[in-house]
Amino acid sequence: MENRFFALGALSAALAVLLGAFGAHALKARLAPEQLAIFETGVRYHLVHALGLLAAAWAVGRFGGDAARWGGWLLLVGTVLFSGSLYLLALTGVRWLGLVTPFGGVAFVVGWVLLALAALRSGPPA
Repeated sequence: MENRFFALGALSAALAVLLGAFGAHALKARLAPEQLAIFETGVRYHLVHALGLLAAAWAVGRFGGDAARWGGWLLLVGTVLFSGSLYLLALTGVRWLGLVTPFGGVAFVVGWVLLALAALRSGPPA
């Protein structure tokens, strides 16, 4: 599982960088400033949580347990829901997509809390 989370985190980071470049170069002239800001917020959270997936890979290998695994999956789900909804909102202008974004935010928070619980439950280092 740690290999899977590490690969997902690395690929997610690569995608975030590509989307950031796309936003900065291809979309800058096409989107209104507020839409571009929404897209950039999606990229920022995407990149941070790609790094979170790398941390989840480490946590699964170091601590094991369901909390670390679920934490990693929730960071991935959060990325899809939070950043994905912001990307689509910025590109399409469909406002109801903003209703999806908070579910991604909740997934992020729960994912991070589960990673913390995995660490706390692991006990002192050997």
